[in-house]
Amino acid sequence: MERNKENQSFSSAVENFLFLYYTKTMASLILHPDELWALCKFKFLGGQQAIMPKNDLSALPESMQKCYRLLEATSRSFAAVIQALDGELRPAICIFYLVLRGLDTIEDDMTLANEVKVPLLVDFHEIIYKTGWTFNGNGPDEADRHLLVDFDVVIAEFLKLRPAYQEVIADITKRMGLGMSKFLGAQVHTKDDYNEYCHYVAGLVGIGLSKIFAASGLESEAVGTSEHLSNSMGLFLQKTNIIRDYLEDIIDGRIFWPRAVWIKYAPNGKLDDFRAPENKAAALACLNDLVTDALAHIPDVFAYMSSLRNQSVFNFCAIPQVMAIATLALVYDNHQVFTRTGVKIRKALAVKLMMGATNMPNLYAIFGEFLANLESRVRTEDPSYEATVAAIERAKVMLRAGLIACPSQPEPSASAKYSQAAFALGLVAAGVWWARRGTAIAV
Repeated sequence: MERNKENQSFSSAVENFLFLYYTKTMASLILHPDELWALCKFKFLGGQQAIMPKNDLSALPESMQKCYRLLEATSRSFAAVIQALDGELRPAICIFYLVLRGLDTIEDDMTLANEVKVPLLVDFHEIIYKTGWTFNGNGPDEADRHLLVDFDVVIAEFLKLRPAYQEVIADITKRMGLGMSKFLGAQVHTKDDYNEYCHYVAGLVGIGLSKIFAASGLESEAVGTSEHLSNSMGLFLQKTNIIRDYLEDIIDGRIFWPRAVWIKYAPNGKLDDFRAPENKAAALACLNDLVTDALAHIPDVFAYMSSLRNQSVFNFCAIPQVMAIATLALVYDNHQVFTRTGVKIRKALAVKLMMGATNMPNLYAIFGEFLANLESRVRTEDPSYEATVAAIERAKVMLRAGLIACPSQPEPSASAKYSQAAFALGLVAAGVWWARRGTAIAV
């Protein structure tokens, strides 16, 4: 009898949880029918296969298969977009990512003494040529320590790459390792420090990717030599992450917001002043200042993206950029950045952006939508008001010129949108019904 009661209680709890989950999801999606339709296309109508096709890895050497498993263990989303790349770009960028992730795992580990960490960072570009090298010295709680424990397979596949790819990966690894060692234990004081730090940890990634794209022959040589634009692509992403992750970094004892900016607003001269509710106005002023700084990279994003000619490379580069502009629009003037971690765009919106960011007209349209959203919330009393409006206008000038050069497709009619939403809503309603009616039987 007691056992039956326990089973019934558990069944009821699971049923109620799933009902609430699906009901909440449906309520959110009803408010955004375009996202609902995009989510259904992605999951049920072939959208995922079109944007992120899965490749048969069974014919690959076991060591390369293991590299893809390591990639998925460190970043499932990045693993998916890498596997959508054409030809030999897939293994080259997989190994590039794993090498840099290994370097980052050493730099991030607060349990490693600097006398151990610095030589590893500085010499990592040579270590990747050492067959059989592994590292078991990371702390037990370091998230990606398994990557370095099995790093011999990464090295084995690195050494199979074409020399042109090896040279790019080794060069970027060297430059990044030196930059990381420079900023160990150092604070980001000035705007120049901020840009330099972002260059080392993200701009160099963009530069390396561009050189690999060009070396593959899928993109022009000009893409590989435009270091300023490649760097700016990386800075746009990294600054967005730094802005969004304020609270998480403060909790972890890390400071990436540049002191030259936050000291202007912090009432007591400390970055964590912004967590206090009474300092909300100062916190938002600082936040908006940094968002404005990030917006300045958008013209370079447009210039770089418009130079790409391979569809898989375009998708690979476009997805994180549209996520970044959506995130900047979300965090702008948003006090939640200071009160809770995990401030992120809706998952269904992320799917919509992935599905849409496949050509320049769509990219311009996505940026235009979020720039308009952000602009509508700029307050005249904000200290960065004029600078923010100017940054948005510079981006819009390029956006308008780009749309003239490559006009966007007409928007679906209102009736088509409602038909799509009704179909998608039916699928979600079926999910609610299943959660309400089918779970008890399954349990």
